[in-house]
Amino acid sequence: LMQFGYSRARVKQNSLPQFLRQKKILPDVYLQKPELPKYLTETYWWAYVHPNAVWVFERQWLVNAILWGNFNHLRDTALSEFTSSGKILQVACVYGNFTEKLAQQVDTQSEIHVVDVADVQLENLRKKVNNFSNVKLHQQDSNAMTFEDGSFDNVILFFLLHEQPEYARQLSIQEAVRVCKPGGKVVFIDYHKPYAYNPFRYVMYPVLKYLEPFALDLWQKDLETWIPEVSSIQKELYFGGLYQKDLETWIPEV
Repeated sequence: LMQFGYSRARVKQNSLPQFLRQKKILPDVYLQKPELPKYLTETYWWAYVHPNAVWVFERQWLVNAILWGNFNHLRDTALSEFTSSGKILQVACVYGNFTEKLAQQVDTQSEIHVVDVADVQLENLRKKVNNFSNVKLHQQDSNAMTFEDGSFDNVILFFLLHEQPEYARQLSIQEAVRVCKPGGKVVFIDYHKPYAYNPFRYVMYPVLKYLEPFALDLWQKDLETWIPEVSSIQKELYFGGLYQKDLETWIPEV
């Protein structure tokens, strides 16, 4: 079960998430899962960790409303970067139909690997992609993934970074670049500081300050601040600058 991010240890079967228990592997060969980071348990417990979080937020209309009607456009602009066969890593589960659309878009020879540290998120995603044999789930912390260097052709982080404090954000970015092959794409979709004329700038500031406090880091600093040296960076802004897509294509130093 190393694919789920477990380290070797004996644990009781009833301590494992349901989607692992259903695999009917003997309890004493299960491996110990990574701990939930504090920013999830203390800041985002209501959105991603609480048992009722999925029931509340796993609604396509709601995730679209949270993004002011931009979910489909932002999803599609991210997916437009993955048009050829390959091995793709999605860092963190996403509410809505992001992963299903990705699985539908790529050919059957491609593999989609999704990592997340939270049981409830992986179990929710498993139900959504159960019919896709090329989607593989891994319980891992985005700050310390167990994949080898250059394991993936492309990597996507869709609205993850704004949920992390700066130290965790930098580690997640470094890990995403590390596991991407030279010449591969690392795609980031996330918040950005809106233009001064955008009225949503004045609506979103208090919303983010009280509900998603780490997101304002992305208003104060360019995403490139936390990205290791890469060969090229392309940035596109959407919805009056409130959202950004950063595409990194990198070549490691020789």
